[in-house]
Amino acid sequence: MCDYSLMAVPNRLAQEGEELVTHRFYTGSLGMASPAELDRAVAPAPAGRNFWMVLKEFFSLPRIDAVCAVCIPPGARLELCGLPVRLQRDLGVGPAEQVTFTQLTASANTYRDAVRFRNGREVRLQELQEGVHVKVLDLSLAQEMNLETLRESTLQLR
Repeated sequence: MCDYSLMAVPNRLAQEGEELVTHRFYTGSLGMASPAELDRAVAPAPAGRNFWMVLKEFFSLPRIDAVCAVCIPPGARLELCGLPVRLQRDLGVGPAEQVTFTQLTASANTYRDAVRFRNGREVRLQELQEGVHVKVLDLSLAQEMNLETLRESTLQLR
């Protein structure tokens, strides 16, 4: 769904047909994000800022990450595009593949989110690289899961 390391990041559930991209969040973990949100987060500062605005920004706490993590439930079908050549070679897959989102373990405080390729090979999301394009094809096979319930159960295991 969303690895434990992304629970501190604002998050939401994926929607069928949505286009996403892998992104490294301030926690150091790789997750899914909306390309539109990423574009807004790196938008240049507005023109016309005066001395006082710049000074205020300088002394303000840094913005941690304005990008929302997009959580995908286990069982969701995805299409990955732009897989790294090394990963293609190691897993015997092509540059674009349909996969099933899964979790390798239920253990707390461990990276558990992964994708399963048609050939049966599985790879943790953390082993992908930033910038892989993801299309959410189908959520109908995904396990019904309440994000708030998952968040509470993760906090209890800590």
